[in-house]
Amino acid sequence: MKEQEGVIKYRLSHTQQPITPALSLTEINAWRTVLFRLGLIGQRADKYDNLGFGNISQRLKPGSSQFIISGTQTGHIEHLKPEHYCLITEAEPEKNRIQSLGLCQPSSESLTHASVYAQSPAIQAVIHVHSPEIWRHTEALNLPHTLADIPYGTVEMALAVEQLFQSGNLRQISLFTMLGHEDGVVTFGGTLQSAAQELINHLSLALGIEQ
Repeated sequence: MKEQEGVIKYRLSHTQQPITPALSLTEINAWRTVLFRLGLIGQRADKYDNLGFGNISQRLKPGSSQFIISGTQTGHIEHLKPEHYCLITEAEPEKNRIQSLGLCQPSSESLTHASVYAQSPAIQAVIHVHSPEIWRHTEALNLPHTLADIPYGTVEMALAVEQLFQSGNLRQISLFTMLGHEDGVVTFGGTLQSAAQELINHLSLALGIEQ
């Protein structure tokens, strides 16, 4: 049976309150709009059960385990507002647990984002998109990937991400695909710009294969 998109699978402890106005969302929101306009984040009536897809996050500050992430089912909105983001205050991927606050609940992929951040303090941004072109050319592009039997947003996915880092496959590239999550691609970097550029570079390579 086809897995439903957008379902939060982790144990969530969420506090319904605004995130502090002191947190700047200018950069993350600008890049999120770019990805929306490229169709890498969004919502399509003909795909993914007509549910929103894609999310973006940014570590709160160097060394912190906390991060800002776009909220669940905000894919259809071109320009997000502060109420469309939330703060992950504590994350334990190995225990399937997320603690957050905000006026919306965090993305269903928050556990995967948390797992990526846990691999290195140098990682300051994580982006998850749906790119059919990159995803279907995983083998041709020799991309690191999680296996087809590992569903998104689960402890199994978090462990698979950790294993990808431990294997050394992500030393030369900061992008991987999730074969168990249709069209799912994750990229990361020391800045939102570097993470987005890695994604766009691989999209161009994938499109080149199809020409």
